[in-house]
Amino acid sequence: MTAARPAARPRDIFLLTPGPLTTSKETRAAMLRDWGSRDTDFRELTRGVRTKLVALIHGQGSHVAVPLQGSGTFAVEAMIGTFVPRQGKLLILVNGAYGQRIVKICQLIGRAHSVIETAEDVAPTAQQVEAALQADPAITHVAVIHCETTSGILNPLAEIAAVVEKQGRALLVDSMSAFGAIEIDARRIRFDALAASSNKCIEGVPGIGLVICRTAALEKTAGNAHALVLDLFDQRSYMEKSGQQWRFTPPTHVLAAFDAALDQHAAEGGVKGRHARYAGNCKILVDGMRALGFETLLPDHLQAPIIVTFHQPADPRFHFETFYDSLSAQGYVIYPGKLTRADSFRIGCIGQVHEAQMKGVLEAIKACLKDMGVTQTGPAKRAA
Repeated sequence: MTAARPAARPRDIFLLTPGPLTTSKETRAAMLRDWGSRDTDFRELTRGVRTKLVALIHGQGSHVAVPLQGSGTFAVEAMIGTFVPRQGKLLILVNGAYGQRIVKICQLIGRAHSVIETAEDVAPTAQQVEAALQADPAITHVAVIHCETTSGILNPLAEIAAVVEKQGRALLVDSMSAFGAIEIDARRIRFDALAASSNKCIEGVPGIGLVICRTAALEKTAGNAHALVLDLFDQRSYMEKSGQQWRFTPPTHVLAAFDAALDQHAAEGGVKGRHARYAGNCKILVDGMRALGFETLLPDHLQAPIIVTFHQPADPRFHFETFYDSLSAQGYVIYPGKLTRADSFRIGCIGQVHEAQMKGVLEAIKACLKDMGVTQTGPAKRAA
């Protein structure tokens, strides 16, 4: 028997996904005011957000934040197109869909590139990167995903950054799912650019991508960009010259919500405080799912407290769409898996969710399994 879906969903829906996320009432309330894009108060809002972002990576005096209209992928493409010159070459570390997305960006915008690819549950190593850089002097830049959302794996950013610096190359970081919850100290980790967005661990709403750039490196990128709207050099230059005006119509309400979310982030204790809550959420989730017989894709030492990938049960009575719909009807929205080699699903630990919501989704999963008649929650046995 499959679970019947109630006619109406609960009023409160919790998004246990990699984004968009559950946001606070204060963040949503910040969007109730209209802003003039050239007004002094909006320009000061822009200035404040940019300053707060740089402070999160301890980059005062050395780095600058450049916001862009659009999703996180807009920021990643802007980062690649602005920092990798047309005659440059990018080494891309791939262990999931978002590394593959950078490969596709390079193919479309005409940037030479090479790839180190590992399995979705295997992190690239500094030794692999060093060997590749020593073997190919044409490589000018290296791109790494900080936390690969495909699986939830945390890649060894500091170790990779050290090797890239040692070899005299430049590092570009996609920190979309880590920025704001996992410590990044620009005083100790050298990178030319780091891409993130408004709607991940800062818990704003979607609509702004951002790139935090090492100022000295950004100043050398004039003329590199492949697209007018994705030119970080020009965006930053215009903002500085115009008193924080955006080149094109800004997402005014999104920026106001982002500013409110940044203030709440600081009030929670900044990166350390946000990490602590997410880590608590992750432990409740993983412990509870393992108690139900589910298996995680990743061992604990590779798991970031951002999103957790679980193997689907091999029980023939388990149907993901029924599972998804049942949880959604009970107020919990999860995410399908994105693995290439195993059936899976993902449950996020981030957003404005706490212990009560993590325990709530576990109870909802128990009820759904009972309704479906699923008794074996482990994955299919893999060949030795």
